Amino acid sequence: MPVTLKDVAMRAGVSTSAVSRTFTDGASISGKMRSKVEKAAAELGYSPNALASSLTTGRTKLIGLVSNNFHNPIFLQVFDLLTRKLQDCGLRPLLMNLSGEHDAQTAVRMLQQYSVDGAIVSSSTLTPEFSRLFRDAGLPVVNSFGRFSTSPDVHVVGVDNSECGRMAARTLVERGYTKVAFMGGPEAATSTQDRFRGFFQELAKHPHAKHSHSFAEEYSFNAGRAEMQRLIAAGGIADAYFCGDDVLSIGALSALQDAGLRVPQDIGIIGFNDMEMAGWENINLTTISQPIDAILQSSVDLMVSMLADPNRTPEVRLFPCKLIERGTLRPAPDPV
Repeated sequence: MPVTLKDVAMRAGVSTSAVSRTFTDGASISGKMRSKVEKAAAELGYSPNALASSLTTGRTKLIGLVSNNFHNPIFLQVFDLLTRKLQDCGLRPLLMNLSGEHDAQTAVRMLQQYSVDGAIVSSSTLTPEFSRLFRDAGLPVVNSFGRFSTSPDVHVVGVDNSECGRMAARTLVERGYTKVAFMGGPEAATSTQDRFRGFFQELAKHPHAKHSHSFAEEYSFNAGRAEMQRLIAAGGIADAYFCGDDVLSIGALSALQDAGLRVPQDIGIIGFNDMEMAGWENINLTTISQPIDAILQSSVDLMVSMLADPNRTPEVRLFPCKLIERGTLRPAPDPV
């Protein structure tokens, strides 16, 4: 039989209300009484019932983790880190898979059914309006990997995707490529739009560099492979590609290998994210790294602060990216 609150009260020689207060955040109880109850609970192996506690406090400590692209392995890393960081703060993650679903109202209703205390929307493809509907429903919300704005409606934590696009373009030009291309994810995705914009803003400063662009159906290996196969079949492929995402890059590498094209000897590839497999020896992808751990820690910090102060003014927290040099681009030229 499971140990009950009444069992702990009998062992400690106190009332059941004293046991309840001991395990209720913010409840008033003396240090001596708390020590007595905790000792009895440890001896009996008692753990407080979180759902029962929520009836008393009005807080479930559940945080909805919302995403819509589970085809991308980067989100295995994201959710591994995010769930552990929430648990370290005494919060409980509730994962919501919105793959193929773009109706924010449906997502809001699903989370409300579980009485979550807040939501972290972990997506670089959903529009800002999506997160805003969570806010309008009265839920504290953070958009991790969200779109930069100078006047955000909700808390946004991520990187400047336009600057990352400019970084990719500068890198390709500096390596001497004169026929370059952007191969992005879904054209409607905000991350694709911003990386695309930055890429061509930078190329406008280098008129000698010819450029083109295309878009894959989604951020996935199969989509990246299929798009590169299409480009190869159409002829006239570029000398180097900024693929806009590591998983697209790895799909493109697979298609190039099947076509007998060598990387970096024939074609250069630069990715984005620096997910774990990008560094595998058989992939060795040169990529732009975004600091995922720092982004997620900041997202959790903001969620904790909003639970304490729901009226906290929305802010944007941007983190810098950096180039990770591996083996899919020409070497950088020696400094003069």
